[in-house]
Amino acid sequence: MNNVHFHSLRKHEILRKKQLIALLFSSGQSVKGNFLRIVYASLKTEGYIVQNVPAILFAVSKKTVPSAVRRNRVKRMMREAYRLEKSLIQSKEDHSCDGRADEMLCIVFLYMGRKKTLPDLETFREEIRVLMGKIILS
Repeated sequence: MNNVHFHSLRKHEILRKKQLIALLFSSGQSVKGNFLRIVYASLKTEGYIVQNVPAILFAVSKKTVPSAVRRNRVKRMMREAYRLEKSLIQSKEDHSCDGRADEMLCIVFLYMGRKKTLPDLETFREEIRVLMGKIILS
C-alpha cells in the first residue's frame, strides 16, 4: 500500500464537498474545448485537509447524454484520460506553489459534446492535454 502508482486516481483526489463545488462554480475560471469544458479555481480550504494534488470532479449532464449507460461511459473515459494526463497539472502546480499553503486547486471537467457518437479515449486525452495546457494558475 505504500507504493502508489504515479498515474493512479486516488479516492481523496475526488471533489465531494458541496460547499467547495458551489464556490468553484461561482468564482472559478473556465476553459472550453471542442467537447469538454474545464472550470478551475484555487480555493481557500478552511477546515479541509490540503493535499498537494488537485481536487477533481467529472460531470455529464442528463440533457447532453440521456442514457445512463453512455453517461457512465463518458465519465469513465474522462477519468481515465485525466489519470493518464495528470502529470501535466501536477508539474505546473509544483512550479507555481509559492507560499499558498491554505489553497487547493479544484477542477471540474464538464462534458459538453452534442454529437451522437462519443469520442474515443485518445481524443479525450488530447482534449484534456490541450485544456490543461491553457490553465493558468494565478
